[in-house]
Amino acid sequence: MSVREKPFIGVIGGSGLYDPEFFEETKEIKVHTPYGPPSDNIVLGRIKDRWIAFLPRHGRGHKIPPHKINYRANIWALYSLGVKRIIAVSACGSLRKDYEPGDFVLPDQFVDMTKTRVYSFYDGPKVAHIQIGLEPFCPELREIIKSAGEKLGIKIHPKGTYICIEGPRFSTKAESWIWKEVFKCDIIGMTLVPEINLARELGMCYATIALVTDYDIWFGHVVDAKMVVEVMKKNIENAKKLLYEVLPKVPEEKHCACEKVLETAFL
Repeated sequence: MSVREKPFIGVIGGSGLYDPEFFEETKEIKVHTPYGPPSDNIVLGRIKDRWIAFLPRHGRGHKIPPHKINYRANIWALYSLGVKRIIAVSACGSLRKDYEPGDFVLPDQFVDMTKTRVYSFYDGPKVAHIQIGLEPFCPELREIIKSAGEKLGIKIHPKGTYICIEGPRFSTKAESWIWKEVFKCDIIGMTLVPEINLARELGMCYATIALVTDYDIWFGHVVDAKMVVEVMKKNIENAKKLLYEVLPKVPEEKHCACEKVLETAFL
């Protein structure tokens, strides 16, 4: 990788987004990390005069389930290439009627209900306590994505609370009602955590483009993988158009406080 190709933006592709067809030129590199192998090789791709690092979260062909993804290796691999800002794409279910299948959501908060994942780079002897509660998702990236989505005529909701469950199974109806009525969450998925935590521990900006594929089971119908895939096929084309519009507009200079949390994280 030459200096010319050094990326400061990374894209993490979710279900259905395994190959960056929106790039004008690509090269593939294998990255080794202290945490083992990432989900797949990194693809460096060019859009106009800008190079982007792309990583399919589940690996090409969707070989890795959400609870088995090596999140630390994925984030470290992007960081080691020079990535400072991440835009992640993921499928999600809706917990409200007005967030319809086919819509896009830019979450601004999240609730973590995962159970068995590795959540931090700081396992000791160095310990960090990261505060990301006010703005866990980068507000600057969210605004750029929102504006681009509106320009393209994509129905994109500018905020929402994402609840992350362990997976790989879908929620029971009782659980779904708890997420909706007790926790007051808006969308549900399986991959946000610890991806977002790890990115912030390295001072990286992070934003999610959540693609609504279904109403969760609270709505009264059974959610299955086949249904999710069918809706995702339609969503992915709009996601690619959105990324192609967004990526050249992301500034290298940050105008957010994402990195500043590190200043007060260490005891």
